[in-house]
Amino acid sequence: MPRFAANLSMMFTEVPFLDRFDAAAQAGFTAVEFLFPYEHAAEAVGERLKRNGLTQALFNLPPGDWNAGEKGFAALPSRFSDLKASLETALPYAKATGVKRLHLMAGIANRGERVAIEAFYKSVAWAAEFFAPHGIDIVIEPINARNVPGYFLNDFGFARDLIQELRLANLKLQFDIYHCQIIHGDVTMRLREMMPIIGHIQIASIPSRNEPDGEELNYPFLFDELDRLGYAGFVGCEYNPRGKTTDGLAWFKPYAGVKS
Repeated sequence: MPRFAANLSMMFTEVPFLDRFDAAAQAGFTAVEFLFPYEHAAEAVGERLKRNGLTQALFNLPPGDWNAGEKGFAALPSRFSDLKASLETALPYAKATGVKRLHLMAGIANRGERVAIEAFYKSVAWAAEFFAPHGIDIVIEPINARNVPGYFLNDFGFARDLIQELRLANLKLQFDIYHCQIIHGDVTMRLREMMPIIGHIQIASIPSRNEPDGEELNYPFLFDELDRLGYAGFVGCEYNPRGKTTDGLAWFKPYAGVKS
């Protein structure tokens, strides 16, 4: 049975960020993820996790100036020094939360430019090697062009090929089903093909990015498929609730409290 992680950047936004850990635990989640923790002290985030008996499934490495539209800088040749600094920034949060996987964002860049491709390969390898001694995986995530126009990593095949070429044990694919359906479709067959390199999965309805309880995809089938494929990682609930978060959790009730 899948282990679901509430995404605290999008869910339980009825309360302040640190209080969302309590809300997620009360709703039956045993794990959480979020985009960024950096506005709060690492110790405060770790304390909320420990208090609620939660596992930190994932968070993102610093993306640059998010409010100005930056979505990472791993594919930007001129920002390699920022990339290296971002790893140092994230490390105390990784230690405080015990997280085992971090998402490295590629940034807005043209994948047709060789310098961008080379920068991305270099950044991915550097990040993976930096966190390997800490037992942490780096995951990369293809993101669709509708949500993030111009995002460098917008193809699952490219991500797969990079992972297979670099052959780093702690480099994995972040397989967001919402993004995959928009970019490519054929989600089940891609899950079957890419399962050996998948380190994290995320979900949302398509096309509205709401609760995974309808629209284009049959999520109960996909959840069963993850069991059939032997997926043992987390499934991040990266969706926008239609209303109050707890009012939209009927889909989650059969899975509440699952830890393994």
